[in-house]
Amino acid sequence: MKHSQITDWCHEIIRSQVMEGGNCIDATMGKGNDTLLLCKLAGTEGHVTAFDIQEEALECTRALLTEQGMCGRAELILDGHEHMAEYAEPESVDLICFNFGYLPGGDHRIATRPDTSIQGINAGLSLLKPAGMMSLCIYSGGDTGFEEKERILEYIKKLPSKEYTVIVNEYYNRKNNPPMPVFIWKKS
Repeated sequence: MKHSQITDWCHEIIRSQVMEGGNCIDATMGKGNDTLLLCKLAGTEGHVTAFDIQEEALECTRALLTEQGMCGRAELILDGHEHMAEYAEPESVDLICFNFGYLPGGDHRIATRPDTSIQGINAGLSLLKPAGMMSLCIYSGGDTGFEEKERILEYIKKLPSKEYTVIVNEYYNRKNNPPMPVFIWKKS
């Protein structure tokens, strides 16, 4: 890995998990970068479902996928990630990724919230296949505050260790509340 940004780190781990034909969810599509990566990894036989509550996110993602020739590989849904279980069967998903916070370059008043984020994580855990993985990029401070980060960390700390492996990473020498990459594996 050549870079040290949270998205680079998460993408490296995601690349090691998603196989051709995989079923993936981008729980917070934003500008579409994770959706694009998942489409490339899942390939023509795979499926990607991406969620966001902002029409702007869907438009940005649709434009990026179209530009990259991947538009037919993803289903873009204007809905909150807390509703993802309405769109997939239990234990049918290989990988789910979240980026908590707000749309890059968007209105900072529109951001993920602790209650719906925890509901989204909980819904996602029920959708993961055994040996499936969830990636969480937790941004805090500034506009988004710390409540969401603390509530998510409290929630995932209580996940049963016989069912899940949870790895929390942190930038140890960065100031100003750097983002936190977290990975959850569902045991087989």
